[in-house]
Amino acid sequence: KQLYDSYSKYVTAVCARFVPDPLELGDVVQDSFVKIFTSLDRFNYRGEGSLKAWVRQVAVNEALKCLRNNRKLKSVIIKGELPEKEVEEDLDEDARNVPLDALQGMVMDLPDGYRTVFNLYALEDRSHRDIAKLLGISESTSASQLFRARQILAQKIKEYKEKKRII
Repeated sequence: KQLYDSYSKYVTAVCARFVPDPLELGDVVQDSFVKIFTSLDRFNYRGEGSLKAWVRQVAVNEALKCLRNNRKLKSVIIKGELPEKEVEEDLDEDARNVPLDALQGMVMDLPDGYRTVFNLYALEDRSHRDIAKLLGISESTSASQLFRARQILAQKIKEYKEKKRII
């Protein structure tokens, strides 16, 4: 009970980044805790923070499993070469002064595949190689989806800022 009470909000927040539907989210959180409780014997304590990191990894894996099972990880491949200019620099600069809840809403509005790759790369600090293995896609598809996610976010941020100036 103490483990659940300590980590339920955290697990819910981690899973919500991948699974925006509240009904699915509840199932994923429940599945995560079932997995956590049935796998505690496999947890190896490696110092402060290791339990939280392990719980997070279980939650991410369960969220990805839900997306795969519901076929929500449709890959979108961008034809042609990706532009040389990196969107990340512009995105970081443009995102300043935009409230965190607005940014989170923009990320949640991304198509499932884009949002998943973006979260894995930007928030889970995964490489394209790791993402490709996790999602069963190629590294170039992961890079393409991340690039497209950043383009969409940059556009949404621009629209948000323009709207706020008008009001």
